[in-house]
Amino acid sequence: MICLEKIYEAKEYGTIKEYIRDAIKKFADKDAFILKSKENNEIKYKHVSFKEFGEEVEELGTGLIGLGLQNKRIAIIGHNSYSWVKSYISVVCGVGIVVPLDKGLQVNEIEMSLVRSKADAIIFENEYLPIMEEIKKNGKTNVKEFIAMNKEEKYICLADLEEEGKELLKKDDRRFRRYKPVPDELATIIFTSGTTSMAKAVMLSNKNIASNIYDLICAEKILSTDVNLLFLPLHHTFGSTQMLLFFSNGATTVFCDGLRHIQENLKEYKVTTFVCVPLLLEVMYKNIWKAIEKQGKTKLIKSILNVSNFLRIFKIDLRRKLFKQIIDQFGGQLRFIISGAAAINKEVAKGFNDFGIFTIQGYGLTETSPVLTGESEYHVRYGSVGLPLPSVQIKIEDKNEEGIGEIVAKGPNVMLGYYEMEEETNKVLKDGWFYTGDLGYLDKDGFLFITGRKKNVIVLKNGKNVYPEEIEQVITKLPYVSEVMVFGKEKDDDLVVSAKIVYDKDYVKNNYPNIKEEELKEIIWKDIKEINKTMPTYKYIKNLVISDEPMIKTTTAKIKRFEEIKNC
Repeated sequence: MICLEKIYEAKEYGTIKEYIRDAIKKFADKDAFILKSKENNEIKYKHVSFKEFGEEVEELGTGLIGLGLQNKRIAIIGHNSYSWVKSYISVVCGVGIVVPLDKGLQVNEIEMSLVRSKADAIIFENEYLPIMEEIKKNGKTNVKEFIAMNKEEKYICLADLEEEGKELLKKDDRRFRRYKPVPDELATIIFTSGTTSMAKAVMLSNKNIASNIYDLICAEKILSTDVNLLFLPLHHTFGSTQMLLFFSNGATTVFCDGLRHIQENLKEYKVTTFVCVPLLLEVMYKNIWKAIEKQGKTKLIKSILNVSNFLRIFKIDLRRKLFKQIIDQFGGQLRFIISGAAAINKEVAKGFNDFGIFTIQGYGLTETSPVLTGESEYHVRYGSVGLPLPSVQIKIEDKNEEGIGEIVAKGPNVMLGYYEMEEETNKVLKDGWFYTGDLGYLDKDGFLFITGRKKNVIVLKNGKNVYPEEIEQVITKLPYVSEVMVFGKEKDDDLVVSAKIVYDKDYVKNNYPNIKEEELKEIIWKDIKEINKTMPTYKYIKNLVISDEPMIKTTTAKIKRFEEIKNC
């Protein structure tokens, strides 16, 4: 089995706590976090060292234990913040089982998640106070302790618990410090996005997550001098595991102020590493070329790219000098981008690399803690999602004539199972192998290529299979396309391959002023017909829906296909 090499040295631990402790000891005086606040219209920055963070975690953890929460289940809900990170690490390193909740859930969904996970406590951002009041009043949950992240009259807050923890530590209470998590025991319960059915509660152990951290440290070039912009939601495994990964390597973490502020934050903190989703990268890449075109430098930049790529054949790499102006748009220090959660357009990945910003992608699921495959400095193949991580095995089952089948994985990062869903667990875990529900193939060198989700495949009456994601990759290259979804629309006892396109309003306004939507649809149809000519006839798009309204998406920017299809 071909997999990513262990290029970098790392110590292998069986628990998250060991990685956190090791980093605190090794990088004690270095900045672990830079926190921004606003006082009297003045922006202030607070630098928190690894040592200071470790002390705060121990105080909070001790305070939570003093509250009677040792070995209990503690939910966390809120936006990405220092308080969220501190709460998560305190719980998972010495208190109990952590249950991260999606900040976008409605009241009834939060309540149901607390019921299903049997949570004993919840740490919440203060804006959720009215929701907590309602949940408390309803009395349906097992929650005994409601803990606010910031000072709140009605509830105990994190600062109170840290003070309580300090007092207990003075009395030589070492329950938190001495607690040794068991690698194979449950560490966290994470709910999947549940776009088509009731969300599944994924059970991950310390070993599951720790093994993923170890594999990634060994395979990826992460430096203790890095500044990482935390953008992905922490309640997702991809968000929390990458946060733990960078912390374990001594990198400094800064928090994103929101989608609109990414470029500003990249400059503000001189960010060197950034983990994000493909949709965002694709928008950023389009904006680079829009700016180049606006300056009338398209031919010049393309010529320089050709020269740069030619020089690289002879090991002469001038990218970061030649494209300094482009790199400066992102703060001038950005060196490494990791994309996950969905497939990235290979032209975008290659484009960023050609400009001198090393860009790779990985693949995984919540159930696999989450990363299964990835690219690295020495293993890049555009269009693929890389090679299996060092501890992971991948195989393809039930292949068709094209070699495409279901992706099946095995490794120490595969979940314990779905909480209280034995039947669902048995459907996906068989003899230690996890059946992902994703379709793909392995090339001769072991690189994995994703062709789509098993449940998204359009199966035509003639027996032919159409993989929507494959066609979407082509359509998204059209300059006016903001989002696209290919799906099967029922007609006369068969399915018609259809596409919904969300067009970029600004692009249309600038290039087709005063155009009516029907006229725009005709222009798009012409382009679709040209795309059809490049494909077998059974893949032809025969139905088109256009809109300027963004599609319904999960918090990791994945389109909720089945909800969208209902509206088409």
